[in-house]
Amino acid sequence: MAFSRVGRTKIAAHAALLLVNIIVLALAARVNLFQEFFFIADLFPLGLSIVTFVLLTMMLVLDFGLQNAYTGRPQFEIGLFGLLSIFWLAFNAFSTARWHQVPLNCGSIPADFPERTWCKDLQALKAFVWVEWLMFFLTAAYTLRYTLVQRSLGNKHIFKMPLSRYEPYVDRKVGYGRSSEFFQI
Repeated sequence: MAFSRVGRTKIAAHAALLLVNIIVLALAARVNLFQEFFFIADLFPLGLSIVTFVLLTMMLVLDFGLQNAYTGRPQFEIGLFGLLSIFWLAFNAFSTARWHQVPLNCGSIPADFPERTWCKDLQALKAFVWVEWLMFFLTAAYTLRYTLVQRSLGNKHIFKMPLSRYEPYVDRKVGYGRSSEFFQI
């Protein structure tokens, strides 16, 4: 069975989350290599991006591999993305508060100092961790909104299948709700 229209949108959102997460992972690794994995504010984005990478990859593989993967159902995705959104918010707030002493203008550091590259990597990491939190929050909120709207329209089967294979109105009969053939022409 091919992916539905909703499923293609969901897969695109997961791929975008995975791409941003890989960027955060790479930047966090570069920042931590320079600091020799010493500061906890630098380790939080690295650790959380590794966990996020494993979870997102597992969800995508199961969604492609299984017709009825529980990890693709809206109740699982809303819960997981909501939880990841909370973790990213908390860790970003902590790390950003710890990074406030790093100058915003990395150009003020002399060009021959290796701290200049580290400063630029850290500024990019600060931006991308907040982008990742925003993407997780919006994905969870949009999935919750879409699920509740579909449920209110009577599509209760949305909770029984992955969103990648969900088609609205599958359980409804086509027509005007009459089963009689008396007035049909």
